[in-house]
Amino acid sequence: MNTMIAPVLALVSWSLVMWAWMYAQRLPAMTKAGIKPQDARFPGALDVLPDAARQAAHNYNHLMEQPTIFYAAALTIFVAGHGDGTAVALAWTYVALRIVHSLVQASVNIVMARFLAFGLSTLVLVALVAREWVRLAG
Repeated sequence: MNTMIAPVLALVSWSLVMWAWMYAQRLPAMTKAGIKPQDARFPGALDVLPDAARQAAHNYNHLMEQPTIFYAAALTIFVAGHGDGTAVALAWTYVALRIVHSLVQASVNIVMARFLAFGLSTLVLVALVAREWVRLAG
């Protein structure tokens, strides 16, 4: 658990948990709404689904966005041999904050709580990347 690979794998695993959560919400909601899978071929077709189904799907999509930067940064740090205790701690902090973001968005969806988790995770990511730039330049 003291390598940059562990938090990367943890966030990948969490993304898969959110994928399962999304479909556990979405498929029954589509059936209840009488939406056939082919009906979902156009953007917005699933906007009629209940909040819980849309929130989980939106969060899954969010996990395919900014975390891709985290994956690239964490793996770069690992390959460079710079995955010291501070880098690993920052990586785990990022993962924890993304999980908090997911739990808020997929459940109560309080926008300011979600924004706080997102904002803090972004600052941690900035610190991780900035720290690596300093190490590479130095």
